[in-house]
Amino acid sequence: MHCGVHEALAAVWRIESARIVGALMRLTRDLGAAEELAQDALVAALEHWPRDGVPDRPGAWLTTVAKRRALDRLRHRGISEARHDELGQDLVAMQADVVPDFVDALDAARGDDIGDDLLRLMFTACHPLLPTESRVALTLRLLGGLTTHEIARAYLLPEATIAQRIARAKKRLADARVPFEVPRGEALQERLASVLEVVYLIFNEGYTATAGGDWMRPALGDEALRLARMLAELAPNDSEVHALQALLELQASRTKARTDAAGHPVLLADQDRRRWDRLLIRRGLAALARAEASGAPPGPYRLQAEVAACHARAADAASTDWTRIAALYGELVAIAPSPVVELNRAVAVAMAQGPAAGLAIVDRLCADAALANYHWLPSVRGELLQRLGRRDEAHAEFERAATMAGNARERELLLKRAAALAAAGRGADRGGSP
Repeated sequence: MHCGVHEALAAVWRIESARIVGALMRLTRDLGAAEELAQDALVAALEHWPRDGVPDRPGAWLTTVAKRRALDRLRHRGISEARHDELGQDLVAMQADVVPDFVDALDAARGDDIGDDLLRLMFTACHPLLPTESRVALTLRLLGGLTTHEIARAYLLPEATIAQRIARAKKRLADARVPFEVPRGEALQERLASVLEVVYLIFNEGYTATAGGDWMRPALGDEALRLARMLAELAPNDSEVHALQALLELQASRTKARTDAAGHPVLLADQDRRRWDRLLIRRGLAALARAEASGAPPGPYRLQAEVAACHARAADAASTDWTRIAALYGELVAIAPSPVVELNRAVAVAMAQGPAAGLAIVDRLCADAALANYHWLPSVRGELLQRLGRRDEAHAEFERAATMAGNARERELLLKRAAALAAAGRGADRGGSP
């Protein structure tokens, strides 16, 4: 019985924690206090639910308990009479048992949409004054509902490191007195870019882990996708928000096909497209259509989503419109210059015009210091050299890429490709088929 209650509470917490913290943040204007009060409500549920059963509206139960404790805390601190009266209205709506629609009804009566609380919380957690790694950790904690232990495990870092990042982030936000609000005007675009970047980074880490023994970390990808969907609901008029959702839906659709039964990576060209998730593809294409319908000029996420859509629409690898993909990467380089984007363009050019054309771009990138330790540069170069029949050079590039790869599965794949080239070379030396 207790085990089932605990599992139910964990599921509810993952879904509802952001809403609870957001509601408390609106009342207390203190992120640390809001999270602490939410945790207090979680502890109360652990005490009561095993005995009394899971409530019909568990999210409302948790929010009510947390708000009651917020009122107690603020009363003890000597809040102003007006603030006391405002919070006291919460208690009027409370009965001995939780009123089922208490939270929604109260928020509606005040004219505060609970979605606004989530949007404010997202903008707070992703504030540009925080280092990127702190924004990621805080977002996963507050909006993803992950514990410090889960975040640390996902990023292969000590739990103390993640805890320090979160604590410092909350302190920095408090010291700077960052308002709990959705910014307006130019500040909105700056902050929205930060929010989208964090969600994008979380997804990328889940899609291809930077280190460790797993090719992917699906839990992180799922959280990022959930955040993107939430953001699309909360900011329905922004083209790039829908574009990011489209990109993540389309990329996530390939997850099951990206590894074989033993967990080894399967590259895009070799994937069984029957294993691609058609529902996610439909959702991704629908989100892309919403982004396109906005009339806004294409931004970085929309261009990347259009690349992903080219793959999703192709019946097989041979049908991929690489000319279109190369053009899209050209547009992306123009509005968001990056050596990584240029490397992706080189791959597309190689597929559309031949490996020599792609290699010419890659060779220019070899002088870019930003890619000095980026293992995909020698990996792509090895692929193109192999296609040109320059096996010895390709072998060396795959081995070099393997020494740079932090992910064990990627390293294994690169060494396997290097070994295959070495074996082919020995066969050719003995007069066998190349």
